[in-house]
Amino acid sequence: MSSLLLLTNALQPSTEVLPALGLLLHNVRVAPAEGPALVDTPGADVILIDGRRDLPQVRSLCQLLRSTGPGCPLILVVTEGGLAAVTADWGIDDVLLDTAGPAEVEARLRLAMGRQQIQTDDSPMEIRNGDLSVDEATYSAKLKGRVLDLTFKEFELLKYLAQHPGRVFTRAQLLQEVWGYDYFGGTRTVDVHVRRLRAKLGPEHESLIGTVRNVGYRFVTPEKAERGSEDARAKAAGANGSAGSAGSRTEDGAEPRHEKAQAPGDDAATAAGPDAAQDAVEEASVRPAQR
Repeated sequence: MSSLLLLTNALQPSTEVLPALGLLLHNVRVAPAEGPALVDTPGADVILIDGRRDLPQVRSLCQLLRSTGPGCPLILVVTEGGLAAVTADWGIDDVLLDTAGPAEVEARLRLAMGRQQIQTDDSPMEIRNGDLSVDEATYSAKLKGRVLDLTFKEFELLKYLAQHPGRVFTRAQLLQEVWGYDYFGGTRTVDVHVRRLRAKLGPEHESLIGTVRNVGYRFVTPEKAERGSEDARAKAAGANGSAGSAGSRTEDGAEPRHEKAQAPGDDAATAAGPDAAQDAVEEASVRPAQR
């Protein structure tokens, strides 16, 4: 059972305006067909407009309702002679003859509400995860209220990952979903865009995009990302403490240990955690091509 609002200036019950309503189980409320009267009128699933008389005034009312956006379908009830005056600029969703039977009225109501639901489901939405918000309508992403300066593909990649928090995607899957089937570039493109995204998120939030070694990437929920950052800081502090102890033993006369030579940046990558270590490896493989 749906909630219907019938707008009419006729001093008649709703069953006189559209007799089929008397045979249906919908909740029908009647209100004057005037713009100011709609301010205090409760919402409805469908608005029926009595257009049997005074078509110029009814046309203005329909256009007013469409411009104010009532958020529900508008169906005009007219006589057979009034059909000739109805055009697209009226802003209505459907037309009903006042002589329509209950089966037709029920079908048109059902279709109108179904189309409205589909449009609502397909409308852009805002994705929120902790301090990060991604707005599909404005193609913008914000972190703690700060607008991120993202390219189109960076935004699409962040949006896609944020839509599926915790799910792991391979580079090939991300390339297919974000860049499309007609993109012929290599999967290294994904690594480059992830690295740029992390740089724009900043050191405090770069762990929102996690690396799953030998698989791909995933969006880490803010709580898990925060715990990961704390673990990384703890490991870094432990590594610094161990280095200090080794240094003091050497100063006391102990024979210094010969450590395996490390490439520049390995210590920082190890201290920052597995994601940063993976980035260091990827950066080394990308650099020659960029030259």
